[in-house]
Amino acid sequence: MGRTISEQESPQIFEIVEQVRSLSKKARSGDNNSFTDLANLLSSMDIKDAIPVARAFTHFLNLANIAEQRHRIRRANEYKSQGKKPQRASCAEVFERLINETGIAKEDLYEAICKQKVELVLTAHPTEVTRRTLIQKYQAIDGLLEKLDFCLEDDREKLFEELYCEVVCSWQTDEIRRNKPTPEDEARWGFAVLEKTLWDAVPAFLRNLNDNLQKFTGKSLPLDAVPISFGSWMGGDRDGNPNVNYKTTQRVCWMARWVGADLFHKEIEALYSELSIKTCSPTLRKIVGDCIEPYRRILRVIRDRIHETRLHFAALLAGQTSVYTNYYLETKTLEKDLLLMYESLHETGLGIVADKRLLDVIRRLHCFGLSIVKIDVRQESTCHTETIDAITTALGIGSYKEWDEDKRYEFLCKELQNKRPLIPRNFSAEGMAEEVLNTFKVISETPSESFGAYVISMAATPSDILAVELLQREMGVKNPMRVVPLFEKVADLNGAQNTLSTLFNNQWYRHKIGSHQEIMIGYSDSAKDGGRFAAAWALYVAQEKMVDVCKKNDIELTLFHGRGGTVGRGGGPTYLAILSQPPGSVDGRLRVTEQGEMINAKFGLPGIAFRTLEIYTTATLISTLEPPKPPTQKWREQMNALTKISHNAYDQIVKENEQFVPYFRTATPEVELGELNIGSRPKRRKKGGGVESLRAIPWIFAWTQTRLILPSWLGVGESLQKQMVENENTLREMYQEWPFFRALLDLIEMVLAKADIKIAEEYDKALVNENLRVLGEELRDKFTTTYQTVLNITKNERPVASNNVLRRSIDVRNPYVDPINLLQIEILKRLRNDDTLDEELKDALLITFNGIAAGMRNTG
Repeated sequence: MGRTISEQESPQIFEIVEQVRSLSKKARSGDNNSFTDLANLLSSMDIKDAIPVARAFTHFLNLANIAEQRHRIRRANEYKSQGKKPQRASCAEVFERLINETGIAKEDLYEAICKQKVELVLTAHPTEVTRRTLIQKYQAIDGLLEKLDFCLEDDREKLFEELYCEVVCSWQTDEIRRNKPTPEDEARWGFAVLEKTLWDAVPAFLRNLNDNLQKFTGKSLPLDAVPISFGSWMGGDRDGNPNVNYKTTQRVCWMARWVGADLFHKEIEALYSELSIKTCSPTLRKIVGDCIEPYRRILRVIRDRIHETRLHFAALLAGQTSVYTNYYLETKTLEKDLLLMYESLHETGLGIVADKRLLDVIRRLHCFGLSIVKIDVRQESTCHTETIDAITTALGIGSYKEWDEDKRYEFLCKELQNKRPLIPRNFSAEGMAEEVLNTFKVISETPSESFGAYVISMAATPSDILAVELLQREMGVKNPMRVVPLFEKVADLNGAQNTLSTLFNNQWYRHKIGSHQEIMIGYSDSAKDGGRFAAAWALYVAQEKMVDVCKKNDIELTLFHGRGGTVGRGGGPTYLAILSQPPGSVDGRLRVTEQGEMINAKFGLPGIAFRTLEIYTTATLISTLEPPKPPTQKWREQMNALTKISHNAYDQIVKENEQFVPYFRTATPEVELGELNIGSRPKRRKKGGGVESLRAIPWIFAWTQTRLILPSWLGVGESLQKQMVENENTLREMYQEWPFFRALLDLIEMVLAKADIKIAEEYDKALVNENLRVLGEELRDKFTTTYQTVLNITKNERPVASNNVLRRSIDVRNPYVDPINLLQIEILKRLRNDDTLDEELKDALLITFNGIAAGMRNTG
């Protein structure tokens, strides 16, 4: 990188970068004079020098991230060396521990894995700030690092030169996304991850899972077992996003089908080349007749049909009328032919051939289906209310919107059991009602395999769920999507049990869902609504109540966790998060969103993707077979007290302090975030308003940029400090013995490690009006209280001191993030004092957004 800066910019710029780096490192070692010199140097810097300096430190951090990911893969490979203990959370380690130490029966472990259903839902939330072009270059750099790990000494110099070339190319690439991505662009990015890494990572992981099942249980993974699968919100999530409509959803479904056909076409071509075998079973011979190459005859038919599938959906995407009729619609049609060949090979003593590429293709088909991912549709509950209101108003039976819940519920129950249509033939919908009805029309016309769940955001009442069921029926959806309420706000989470009880007592609804109910719980808005402690406990208690009401009604429950990348939005280490769930809430079934930059962080490289799949699988298995003990009554009472104090403390600042919103909008780059083209959704649900109208992602993004990361800890310090006076031993006991509380405090401690109030104070000094700075001082005092109290309970000298790898990772990055923060402060100051909106300044600001995001490893 240093060579690149010197040669591509100038030796003078390189000297400035080195001067900044040296001062920053000295400042981080405790030299206050160096920090002052650093701040003065950067604040006086000409914009023409500031931009390459900001770019340099951003690139340093991105390269550090690549190196760290590559080292994670190296470490995982080292564990596989002969004589090494299995890596923690690997299939080998978990299977061995559960059987030999915990006493789980081999049959129970085998059955749990075979029944396990984990679905990872990729979402297009605007948190991925890095351009896809650069991500591809970073993947190329990683590929060269991998080659360097295994190359001959004679090849090292050549590989280093290739590495330099890639670094130069990344430096010469514009890191700023100049245009907002469309929802279709976001969907393409999601498909790219599936195509480039997960397509190969899934069969590799399933082979490893199968090998370990054979080793520890003596049985193989069944062909039709699908322990892991994928969904997507890209192109289906219209909640608050006017850029997603029924046409978008239809086109993304077509795109998914085209991508699926393209991927499977390549696999069938490879199988055609491989299976030139002449021997086959009598069953297969009866179908293909007298031919020399029976498998190729079957494969030719499959290949032609997949090719026609690709042409069909390509025509639709091009806006043409398709003339193709022999395309695949249902996965089971292709599955039948593949299984026929698989069984024939085994019957004729060629199982070794069947269990290679053909087995991988069959497992891919079960995991991905012909549509690669199942698209969820998400819409806010008020949109369905508006639609039914338009219908009832047109029929002259009143305004559905004005009815209370009892009347709405009674009306919906009656209509769902009524055999006549509700919507009159001459009904003409307008506005939101037209969009909602057109969406259901698309659902009715699209193969049902293309869709996953219909998620209702801001769900609160039974009528919210039944309204969607009625609209599906009215629009002729033959295979209705499963309807999933999303309980987000604290009040809605608390009322979820009553909502479910009402629905389960409804005979029509019970018949409709059978024995399974899926419920989504939202971490983002609940945390924004009541603070981290209150949201975490409300989510925990709500899950307990949901588990209880489902058990009483003999219904299997799948909880769908709407987690973000940051702690403030429910993020954090996957293993820790799953193991800290309430007992009985996982039970072999789990859906989780993977959002924004976390998609690339977890699935961008094959080795990392493999490890991610393994962690999800083993954590779900442990939570199913070895669930944590429920909290004691004493712990519950303590948590209730902590929550009450923290919620009040949070509200006093965020909702009741009139200075908070003006302070937030000047002390952070929240206002300027609109310039960052990181997603297709607006940053606000509606125009104007305060924090409540702001989406959870920019709310977190803004505080992360300033390094205060306020939403993840506000209210925690006051509650812990007050309870430590009388209940210190109880709090320590909770931390030591209750996985939920330990995970909660460990995640907050991680945030405290990443935060920096000295940097946050610099934002106040330069950007905040004097009359608002008192609030900033108050917030930093609260941070200090939180910092000291959390460490008092965890018994660490400094945050995450017990996690050497994470501590070192943060310490290495800090000297590179600090200069970008100081540059961002100066750029914001100049922009706010410059009426001309200087384009160079705007570019420089966007570069600092990227750099800080790279250093913090998550944005929203």
